[in-house]
Amino acid sequence: MAKILVVEDEKNLRLLYKHDIEQDGHTVVMAANAVEGLEAIERESPDLVVLDIRMPGMDGLEAMGRILERHPKIPVVLNSAYSSYKDNFMSWAADAYIIKSADTTELRTKVRELLEGCPGGPPAKP
Repeated sequence: MAKILVVEDEKNLRLLYKHDIEQDGHTVVMAANAVEGLEAIERESPDLVVLDIRMPGMDGLEAMGRILERHPKIPVVLNSAYSSYKDNFMSWAADAYIIKSADTTELRTKVRELLEGCPGGPPAKP
């Protein structure tokens, strides 16, 4: 199906998201911080990015700005434990904003919705 980049500094959450998103038939590429995430975008050409906001070094909002500058068609899902970022106008540029949870139902649903809304429909199945 699609290639999803998960940028998350918490290892256990990265692994949880990888496992659950792969259950939906997608390939998952992981990055532990924003710099790794930006490098992975250039190397992997993902169909969608799940991006944490609060990370050491460059935060997710700055990374999202850089992603949208170079790859404006890649959907970005901001994924944060802090709902207060919803009020930050930078977060409005994201295609979705999800509050972190061990229950990945909302995240997986949003990923599916965004991929189905891609220009030309969802990525072709292999």
